[in-house]
Amino acid sequence: MDPWLIWLIVAAVLAVAEIFTLTAALGMLSAAALVTAGVAAVGLPLWVQFVAYAALAAVSLLFVRPLALAHLRRPQRTRFGVDALVGKPAQVLTAVSGTDGRVRIDGEEWTARSYDETLVISPGTTVDVIEISGATAIVYPRD
Repeated sequence: MDPWLIWLIVAAVLAVAEIFTLTAALGMLSAAALVTAGVAAVGLPLWVQFVAYAALAAVSLLFVRPLALAHLRRPQRTRFGVDALVGKPAQVLTAVSGTDGRVRIDGEEWTARSYDETLVISPGTTVDVIEISGATAIVYPRD
């Protein structure tokens, strides 16, 4: 079997393993094996292939992987859509109970339900939006 084909198989096995582990380390090793397959396809000796693989693996694990992980771990900068409404204050327009009601959130009128189904919140009360379920705001009164 040709060396370049062996390196391709190693790259494929590592890539599949990366899919199941999601560590980014096996993905970097897979990429190094893929490049080494190219080195082998050119016809360079086996020792050059191993040196190329070791060098590429070391560089990718020491430099590229930390950058990739730092990028993935960054918190989302802003919330948008209905996610941005969670935690905002709202003004009760009509009595809010466990089954119906209306509130005003950022100038928009929303149907609402009380987070505590036994609680009835009177009009004029300021509430916090706990979550958005479909087109209905789930709210709870401020203390």
